[in-house]
Amino acid sequence: MLEAAIPGVIFSGIWLPTKDLQLALIASLAVAGVALVARVIQKSPTQYVFNAIFGIGIGWVFVRWAESSGGSESDQALAFFLPGILISLAYTIVMGASCLVGWPVLGFMLGAATEDPVGWHANKQVVRLCNRLTWVMLLPGAIGVLGQGPIWLLGHSGTIDADTAVVIILVLRTGLGWALRIGSWTLMIWLLARNATPLEAPPETAPETAPEPT
Repeated sequence: MLEAAIPGVIFSGIWLPTKDLQLALIASLAVAGVALVARVIQKSPTQYVFNAIFGIGIGWVFVRWAESSGGSESDQALAFFLPGILISLAYTIVMGASCLVGWPVLGFMLGAATEDPVGWHANKQVVRLCNRLTWVMLLPGAIGVLGQGPIWLLGHSGTIDADTAVVIILVLRTGLGWALRIGSWTLMIWLLARNATPLEAPPETAPETAPEPT
């Protein structure tokens, strides 16, 4: 969570007072680079650091797109946050659709861990559990989109000041976003730890009886 959020916080913290987009992007990328080096030294997973670097890179592309479209510095800064909103929207749609069709995303994660991609789907109780877990997992992203999306549109259209929109999105993404994700993961752990989802036992076969002597 820290690795995903801090680059955005650094970007906003530098851009808001200085209006220097290049400095803000370089600083946020530098922080992500430090986190990557620390992960490599610790020999720990680097997935989330690369996710942050990827997010910064996509944000930079959108900043340049806004600049080439004649957007002001405030419009360019607002564009930096658009990819995160769109990615969260895509995740929400995909995970929600997977639950509705009966193949929840968490089931495929379980299948990858057990090296049996679709074996989990044969057990209805496991499917129901994965369905609940997937809905819980998508809630923070869905709520984030519902909160940040309208603010971004209001800032982009000029209904509210673009600088104000950036600050509100940052608060929603870091403050509310962290709280929602902690709550989501806590609920997922509770669902997994309460031991209320026993597996269905295979049907017992009647023991064979020896023929009666004639």
